[in-house]
Amino acid sequence: MTLGEIAEKVGARVVGNAEVEITGVAGIREARPGQITFLANPKYEAFLAETGASAVVLHESTPTPALPALLTPDPYLTFLEILRLFDRALPEGPEPGIHPTAVVAPSARLGADVALGPWVVVSEQAVIGDRCRIMAGCYLGPAVTLGEDCLIYPRVVVRKECSLGRRVVIHAGAVIGDDGFGFAPDGEGYRKIPQLGRVEIEDDVDIGANTTIDRATTGVTRVGRGSRIDNLVMIAHNVEIGENTIICAQVGISGSTRVGRHVTLAGQVGVSGHVSIGDGVRVGAQGGVTKSVSAGEVVSGYPAQSHIRAQRELAALRALPEALKRIRELERKVRELEGRTQPERKPEGKAPLKASPPRRRGGRGGTEKA
Repeated sequence: MTLGEIAEKVGARVVGNAEVEITGVAGIREARPGQITFLANPKYEAFLAETGASAVVLHESTPTPALPALLTPDPYLTFLEILRLFDRALPEGPEPGIHPTAVVAPSARLGADVALGPWVVVSEQAVIGDRCRIMAGCYLGPAVTLGEDCLIYPRVVVRKECSLGRRVVIHAGAVIGDDGFGFAPDGEGYRKIPQLGRVEIEDDVDIGANTTIDRATTGVTRVGRGSRIDNLVMIAHNVEIGENTIICAQVGISGSTRVGRHVTLAGQVGVSGHVSIGDGVRVGAQGGVTKSVSAGEVVSGYPAQSHIRAQRELAALRALPEALKRIRELERKVRELEGRTQPERKPEGKAPLKASPPRRRGGRGGTEKA
């Protein structure tokens, strides 16, 4: 497509040659002639002069660039739309129908145009909605329910009585509804606590590869509508996550925690059990949430606190070695000053010396002549 054709499709304004031909998309550092790139992060401005791209997507307030450009209020979202225009990916997943190696229980119910790949297992009383695609090696336990248009990638496990809403996507290797980590000491060891609850995944949720969401001890572990969960996330039993929440890679959420709507948990955040995270909260990467966080707060650090305060403490910690060096130097100077100003002390344990009387010469009773 020409740059002008792309601009018309994504609603952007062209600056420069609208007839330049665009054959693909790439990042600003990797782009080559014929490709279009984007700049949304100021950290990458230096690469704009070096990129090999034929065109670039920029914010509408950017000064006129040397390259032909598309100007838009949100370069990143516009670039995502352009990616869709150039998406030539092969369709993934089985065509509608049941692969000969798939195992479907007689009591299971399959909707219209369902696709089951090789070695899929659908257990007793499971219900699969219309147009669901389930790829190779997946296991759906007894009484599992999937809404319409779900996409389940290979080797996903959904255990008994768990339910997925419509348009749910679960990536490879995820496990939904495994037992929560519940053990009680009995004096000699640990006795397992039965996990009798289930998991509910609401509509339009995306769950990353190798993520685990445990079933509740009793009741429900719930993930709210529109939430996005990255790879390698651990969500424990009886956790409740609100709508449109973002949970990034390697986050761990302990049991019975409540996470509100539109929350962002950045990479490697850890959340203690039985706490509440309010709507709109953002927790910085590697933050450790040990107590409840009120709605709208931005926190980071361990234990998590106001992001501004955490950054100040971190800056102070970095300055600590130099501060200690200065303190030691000041202490040395103080000792030197104290040594100069102290009065002389008399030797201990010795009587003061007295002047001797003048010695006489010239014999007994005589006096010394001058």
